[in-house]
Amino acid sequence: MTMVTTPTQVKEAAVAAPLSRPAAPSELKKKLRHVAAVTLPPLVGLVVLLGLWELACRQAGAMLPPPSKVLTDTKELILDPFFDNGGTDKGLFWHLAASLKRVAMGFSLSAIIGITLGMIIGQSKLAMRALDPIFQVLRTVPPLAWLPISLAAFKAADPSAIFVIFITSVWPIILNTAVGVRNIPQDYRNVAAVLRLSPLEFFAKIAMPASVPYIFTGLKIGIGLSWLAIVAAEMLIGGVGIGFFIWDAWNSSLMSEIILALVYVGLVGFALDRLITLIGKKVAG
Repeated sequence: MTMVTTPTQVKEAAVAAPLSRPAAPSELKKKLRHVAAVTLPPLVGLVVLLGLWELACRQAGAMLPPPSKVLTDTKELILDPFFDNGGTDKGLFWHLAASLKRVAMGFSLSAIIGITLGMIIGQSKLAMRALDPIFQVLRTVPPLAWLPISLAAFKAADPSAIFVIFITSVWPIILNTAVGVRNIPQDYRNVAAVLRLSPLEFFAKIAMPASVPYIFTGLKIGIGLSWLAIVAAEMLIGGVGIGFFIWDAWNSSLMSEIILALVYVGLVGFALDRLITLIGKKVAG
């Protein structure tokens, strides 16, 4: 059968077609409003902070340089972060890279050992009761307090710094992982018993997925402590690293370079925190 289209139907189709188009601008406006709501408040806050800093530090007798002077004094460091004149005379990129390398090694070690121990300890109420007080005491020891012990044990700067990172960041990972295992719903354990899962299967299929939020909470705390620890440790052990750069600038009375380095330290710390958060979301699905 051949369908016949009437003039009325053609007009209705012509009128109806444009009515579905305005949806795109509406969606675009929503996205722009969301971006503005996320970015504008921190930008306004930053501009206000910089303005107040500029006004306060332009006064006679100010202890710190204003932002304009910081930019002028550190222009070469900002524009050329990759220079390398040998020894410790390097751009900020190399100092940050050296610090991040130490953090990556120490934090990876603490993550592997911390998650493993947390999983084991979390399975036993007795182990949890016995070890929790010890972990709670050790986690309160300041990072630099471990440095003399690590230097005495390893006799070298890099292994000592990596050990300080490890020993500082491992405790929150152990504790949060153990708490995550303890909080696995009893229904999950009953299912594992019915299915007769082996300890390894229980770990891989139930314990690990159920504990992911707790594990990544510990990892977030651990990465922050790792970054704090390495900056502090490098001030004492010397060599290439952002902590040594700050200490060397202090000894040379270069306040603008110290402020620039602190900005980079804050940005890198924020990026590390966001990275762990993003990985946690991906793993959790």
